[in-house]
Amino acid sequence: MQELSADRGWSPPVTVLPRVLLEPARPVRAILLGWLTAFIPSILLSALVATLLPNLGQPQLPLGTGMALVLVAVGAPVIETLIMAAALAGLLRVMPPTAAVLASSAGWGIAHSLAAPAWGLVIWWPFLVFSVLYVTWRQHSLFAALAVPASVHGLQNFVPAALVYSGLGA
Repeated sequence: MQELSADRGWSPPVTVLPRVLLEPARPVRAILLGWLTAFIPSILLSALVATLLPNLGQPQLPLGTGMALVLVAVGAPVIETLIMAAALAGLLRVMPPTAAVLASSAGWGIAHSLAAPAWGLVIWWPFLVFSVLYVTWRQHSLFAALAVPASVHGLQNFVPAALVYSGLGA
C-alpha cells in the first residue's frame, strides 16, 4: 500500500471534507464527523431526488422486525465495508487514491441503483465518505480501515432504519 501523504498524491476528492477525515488519528472524532459528513448531505440529496424525480424507484427496506433493523444497521455495513475494502485494494493498485475513491463511490451508486434508481443517486455521497475513511485509516491498520468506515456506515443506516422501523419514517 502506497503512503498517502499530500506529496504522494493523496488529496481529498472533495475539498469540503473535514481535515479530520484525512488523518488516521482520533477514531471517535473521525467516526462522528464522518457520519455527519455522510448523513447530512445524503438527506439533502434524498430530498432533492424525491422532489425532482418523485416517480423514480425508492428503496423498500423490510424492517418489520428488530432483527431486520440489526441487519440493516450492523450486518449490511460490515459486509459492504468488506466488499468496499477489497474493491479499493484492487483499485489502489492501478490508480491514484483520489481516483480510487471516486471510482468506489460511483460503483456503489451504480450497484444501489440496480435495486432502486433513486437510491443510487443518493448513496454515492456516503460511499465517497466511507471510501475516504478507508483509504485514510488504511495507513494506520487494516482493522482501523475496516472499523472506522463500518461504524460510520452503521450510523448512516441506523437513523433512517430506526425511523422506518418505528413507523415515523416513510
